[in-house]
Amino acid sequence: MTPIIFHIDVNSAYLSWTAVEQLKNGSAVDLREIPAIIGGDQKSRHGVVLAKSPAAKQYGIRTGEPVANAFRKCPDLVMYPPDHKMYREKSRLLMEYLRTFTKEIEQVSVDECYMDFTSIAGRYHSPVDGALEIKDGIKERFGFTVNIGISTNKLLAKMASDFRKPDRIHTLFPEEIRVKMWPLPIGELYMAGKSSVETLKKLEINTIGDLAQADPELIALHLKSHGKMLWEFANGRGRDVVQAEPEEAKGIGNSTTLRADAETEEEVYAVFGELAQSVGRRLKKAGKKAGMVSMEIKYHDFRTISHQMQLEKPSNDPELLKDTAYSLFLEVWSGEPVRLLGIRTSKLADESEPEQLSIFDIEMPPEPDEKHKRLKKAIDELNARFGEGAVVKASLMKKGGGGRKRDGEA
Repeated sequence: MTPIIFHIDVNSAYLSWTAVEQLKNGSAVDLREIPAIIGGDQKSRHGVVLAKSPAAKQYGIRTGEPVANAFRKCPDLVMYPPDHKMYREKSRLLMEYLRTFTKEIEQVSVDECYMDFTSIAGRYHSPVDGALEIKDGIKERFGFTVNIGISTNKLLAKMASDFRKPDRIHTLFPEEIRVKMWPLPIGELYMAGKSSVETLKKLEINTIGDLAQADPELIALHLKSHGKMLWEFANGRGRDVVQAEPEEAKGIGNSTTLRADAETEEEVYAVFGELAQSVGRRLKKAGKKAGMVSMEIKYHDFRTISHQMQLEKPSNDPELLKDTAYSLFLEVWSGEPVRLLGIRTSKLADESEPEQLSIFDIEMPPEPDEKHKRLKKAIDELNARFGEGAVVKASLMKKGGGGRKRDGEA
């Protein structure tokens, strides 16, 4: 059966949810109908635009730009600060409603998710009819609107949901790519950030179609693995597996918004190290090991991407969590400044649960007992204090009492 994937995205979520809450509390003004934004501080006008109304967009106001710039473009602009507690509650209610249709929901941010519609497609005359019921039900029940993109994989569904807004349904099936997606500017391709677009334009690649028909080796030469991924996306190739998680096993994770955008791999690696320590401690405290690790990036312009992988064996080792997250990061990073990083673990198992050993595990020496663990710790502490090699196992010493040579010794 051909997969049918929906991407459901709340239209200008922070602003829409704020407007709905204000109307519920008796406001006579709908923020969605006037020049309005969410973000920053009203008095100091510091911070950035997190969400904007259609009327604000007409003034050229963009998500991610400084609030001060937005007020210069529209002095009569109305602004409210973000209320993340309220957003989380709105998001929770939305996901609960969507799960009344199917449990196959993968939430990727507070305001968007993928739905695997395949198993329930037979209930409807067409996928569009099903999407209409969901879209109109959200509007009637909650008072805000969504866009729904429909395709056979997550990438194309995501691209479709970004077509004309708000309150719309769009399809982007593989046979529609040439007509609906290829004529679009290259900057509209999912994960094509500013620096990637500049590089592609120097190669005279101006549309998604130009990239799709380019030599993938040439693209990889200039943009490495990220370029290969963009070429795949331009040709409509993406994953069709919706990673639904049971509600009772959401997992343990942590993320951090950086004081200054990270621009180098070294900076990112250090942040993942801190996050992994935190997540590892929480897993151990809960008596859990994780079978799945996912990594989240939020770019300087608030684009968000996540990437995940299954571990060979469940673990709560911070070093493994750090290295896995960093590896996932390198697979998808566009090279642009990063504002937020996160590590999330799922598919949790009890720490005491038996593990199935592979042939490699069987050939490994047995786990040391407590006595040997204490001895190893003492050796490590002495070596740290007096220098590496100060204390070594007798079995590693040369016969004749010469000891192990240090680097540089003859």
